[in-house]
Amino acid sequence: MRQETPQHVQHQHRQLDHNRGRIVASIAATLIALACGTNYVYSAWAPQFAERLKLSSTESNLIGLAGNLGQYTLGVPIGMFVDHRGSRPAVLGGAVLLALGYFPLHQAYDRASGSVPFLFLFSYLSGLGGCMAFSAAVKTSALNWPQRRGTATAFPLAAFGLSAFFFSTMGSLFFPGDPSAFLMLLAWGTCGLTFGGFFFLKVHPHSTSDYHAVSSSDSNPHPRDSSQLTRTMSIEEPKHFRSAHADPGTSSNSARHSTNSSESNPVIMTTSVSAPPPAPASSSTSVHVSNRDYPSDPTAVPGIPSEPVSGPVVADEIPEDTETSETSSLMARPTSLIGDASFFGNHIDIDRSHRTDIRGFRLLRSLGFWQLFTIMGVLAGVGIMTINNIGNDAKALWIHFDPEVNNEFLIKQQQMHVSVLSLCSFLGRLSSGVGSDFLVKRLDASRLWCLVVASLGFFVAQVFALNIRSPYYLGIVSGLSGVSYGFLFGVYPSIVAETFGINGLSQNWGFMTMSPILSSNIFNLLYGTVYDRHSIVEKNGERSCHDGLDCYRAAYIYTLIACVTGLGVTLWVIRRQHQEYLREMNKGDEED
Repeated sequence: MRQETPQHVQHQHRQLDHNRGRIVASIAATLIALACGTNYVYSAWAPQFAERLKLSSTESNLIGLAGNLGQYTLGVPIGMFVDHRGSRPAVLGGAVLLALGYFPLHQAYDRASGSVPFLFLFSYLSGLGGCMAFSAAVKTSALNWPQRRGTATAFPLAAFGLSAFFFSTMGSLFFPGDPSAFLMLLAWGTCGLTFGGFFFLKVHPHSTSDYHAVSSSDSNPHPRDSSQLTRTMSIEEPKHFRSAHADPGTSSNSARHSTNSSESNPVIMTTSVSAPPPAPASSSTSVHVSNRDYPSDPTAVPGIPSEPVSGPVVADEIPEDTETSETSSLMARPTSLIGDASFFGNHIDIDRSHRTDIRGFRLLRSLGFWQLFTIMGVLAGVGIMTINNIGNDAKALWIHFDPEVNNEFLIKQQQMHVSVLSLCSFLGRLSSGVGSDFLVKRLDASRLWCLVVASLGFFVAQVFALNIRSPYYLGIVSGLSGVSYGFLFGVYPSIVAETFGINGLSQNWGFMTMSPILSSNIFNLLYGTVYDRHSIVEKNGERSCHDGLDCYRAAYIYTLIACVTGLGVTLWVIRRQHQEYLREMNKGDEED
C-alpha cells in the first residue's frame, strides 16, 4: 500500500483550503450578481415614476434603455480592465456607481421633478455599476472552477436573472405601493451586497502538478520498476508558464517571490507511473522541453509536448502556495502522460478554451464572432423589450379589463409580473448552464442547441403576447420570456469562452454584450411609439392607454419576425460548425 508522505498530506490540506475558498468566492459572486440585475426590475417602478414626473412612454423607455446601455456599451473596456487588473477593483467601482445611480433617482421621485437627460445619466450609471461588478463575478467563477465552467458561471448568471425577483419581492413585502421607498431599497441594497461581496471574491490557485497520480498495484513486487517523472524549471518555456501577475487578494505570497524561488530552487515532484523498466541509458536522463522542442507527432495535443517513451519530462513548476494570477491559474502547461487517454478526458488543459486566445482585432475579424454577435443582438433585443415593458402591458390590459382598478393594485400586478419574469430567468440561466455541460460532456453536442431552445421560447412568447387580451393570462408571456432570456444569457459566456478562449473572456464578453444595444433601442423605442400612439393625456397631465392589447400589439409583430431570424441564424451556425468538425475529422484521418 502506498504510504502518504508529509508533503502529500500538506498538499491535500492546501487543496481543501483552496476548495473552501473557491466555494466562499462562488457564494460571494452569486450575491454580487444578485445586486447587478436590478435594471430588469425597472418595469416594477417605471409606470409610477413616469406618472409622477409627467413623462411620456417614449421618455420612460429612454430612461429604462439607459440602464441597459450602461450594462452593454462599456463592456469591452471593463472586460479588459478585469482581465488585466483583477476582479476586486471592478467590484468596488461597481458598488460606488450603483449608489450614484439609484440615490438621485430616488430623490427625483420624491421631488416629482427631474431633467430627462440627467435621469438618463443616473440610470446609465446604475447599469454601468452592475456591468462592472457582474463581469468580475462571472470571471472569478470561471477561473475558480475551470472543469465545471458552465455550472460555476450558471450560479452568478442565474442570480443576475433573479435580481429583479429578489428586489421586487422585498419591495412588495416591506414597502407595498411605495415607489420612493423601493428606490431607496435599490440604492442601499445593490451597494451593500456588492460592497460586502468584495471582501470574499478571490481567485484561488489550482494545483500546478500536471501529473495523473496512479497508485502502484499491491501485487507489483518491483516498485522500482516504475519510472519516476521529474519536474524542474526550463528557462526556454514561455514566460507565462513560470510567472504570475498578482491579483489583489488571491493569496498571501507575492508573485515575484514565487518566480525567483522557482528559478533558483527548482521544485522536484515525482509520481509513480506503472511502466516497463526503462533502459539504463535513459533512466537518469532529463529531457528539457520548450516550444521549439515539440515533436511532430500527429497524435499530440497542440501546445503540449509529447513525453519520451522512457525517461522523465522536465517542465516548469510553480509552488502551489505562491501568488497566482487570474489567467495563470488556467494557462496550459506542458504536461506528461500524453498517452493516458483517461487523463486527457478530465484535464483542463485539453479544453479548447485554454488552448485558444482570440481577442481584440482578431476577434473582430472572426466570422464566428459576428455570427454569435448577431444571434445575441436579435434575441436579447426581443427579451429586453418585454422586460422593460411588462409593467405597461399589465397596466394596459387591466385598465381595459376593469376601468375602476386602483393604482395600488396595478403596482402589485406589475411587481408580480416582474417577479415571474425574474424567477423564470433565474431558472433558465441555471438550467442552460448545467444543461449545456450535460450536452457537451454526455451527449457530445454543441452548447448552441441551448440557443435554439431560447429562440423557440421567445417565438412562443411573442405568439401569446399577440393574442392574450385577459390580464389573468399575461403571466404566460412573462414566464416564457424570462425562461428564454435566461437560457440565452446562461449559456453564452461558456460559448464565448470555448470559442475564443478563457483568458480574454471578460473583454470578449464585453464585445458580445454590445450586440443588444442597437436591437434593444429599436424595439423599445418602437414599443414606446406604438404605446404613445394609443395613449391619451389625462387632465392631471398623466398619460394612459385604454385600448388593452392594441396599446402595444403592433410592437410584438416585429419581435416575432426577429425571433424567426434568430432561430434561422442559430441553426445555420450549428450546421456550419458541424461541417467544420467533419472536415477536421476527415483531415485527421487522412494524416493518420
